[in-house]
Amino acid sequence: MPAQPATRIVFDLDGTLVQTRVASWEVFQGVQEEFGLGIDTAEDFFSHFEGNFFASIRAFCEDERLADAVIDRFFEKLESDYRPTLVPGIADVVHALAPRATLAVLSSNATSVIRRVLDENGLQFCFAHVFGGDVEPDKSAGLRRFLADAAQGVGRRCSPSFDEGSADAEAAASDTVLVTDTVGDAEAALAAGVRVVGVSWGMHSADRLRAAGAEFVAVWPQELIAYLAPAGTAIACEVIVPAAPDSAAVAPTGGVGAAVSPQIATPADIRRARRLGAAGLAALRPGAAAAPNCGCAPMALPHAVPPAERGSGATIELAAAMRAITSAP
Repeated sequence: MPAQPATRIVFDLDGTLVQTRVASWEVFQGVQEEFGLGIDTAEDFFSHFEGNFFASIRAFCEDERLADAVIDRFFEKLESDYRPTLVPGIADVVHALAPRATLAVLSSNATSVIRRVLDENGLQFCFAHVFGGDVEPDKSAGLRRFLADAAQGVGRRCSPSFDEGSADAEAAASDTVLVTDTVGDAEAALAAGVRVVGVSWGMHSADRLRAAGAEFVAVWPQELIAYLAPAGTAIACEVIVPAAPDSAAVAPTGGVGAAVSPQIATPADIRRARRLGAAGLAALRPGAAAAPNCGCAPMALPHAVPPAERGSGATIELAAAMRAITSAP
């Protein structure tokens, strides 16, 4: 299927960004035993993700007080005991997409759990918005809140600061995609007018996701880059240290061959990088004119500071800006 770029990409957490089947069932088993719910097997538990998990649990419990107690206890157990691992390759995908789209997380999980997972994997500053189940249990409502936010297009490029003065803070729902592994999420997204891209490594099969309305289902995480940001290999969220020029003469900042320090990139630099990336994506939309010479072509990259060596604050700048500046004509 031809690529269908998006400027807003909303990720489900469990089953999409992290492997959840074993980890979530181990947590829920304790809740099931405590309350004697009769949800005795993992498959019984997974069946509650066919639609909205919280609505399903409430319907199953019948008694509202019991349902409240079960959900509260589940959140407590998630916060204390839930330790899922990232889907292999997904961190690379996030770093590749963040410079080219505003990223968000929409999950039934607790906000504190989302924070811990992203923190522990160095991804917390790649996402501009997070909606946990304790903030908005209805995912369709969460997506509508995201679309209604005047700053929905203001992103983070794996840096603590948000974009400043973003020129594309508003976008149509057709520019927004929910990436998910469940049928219930797909239905919630379509109800909010948002596109759906499925992943085959989570709760529900590719066939079921397509039947629920997913326009594409990724078999491998890297397919998300190819489908949603097909020029995404040119820019990635890494701290780039450009190679020193051969001669003593240094080109002006932003020129070809310029020696750019990660400490001096400015918000304007970051916005320029974003415009270059957006131009590359727009050129790939159906019916678009020939791609402009935007500096987005894959190139040999200078060495990067590994994630473990990254700090925080203004001294750590975005590879999106660095690569765009050093490669722009």
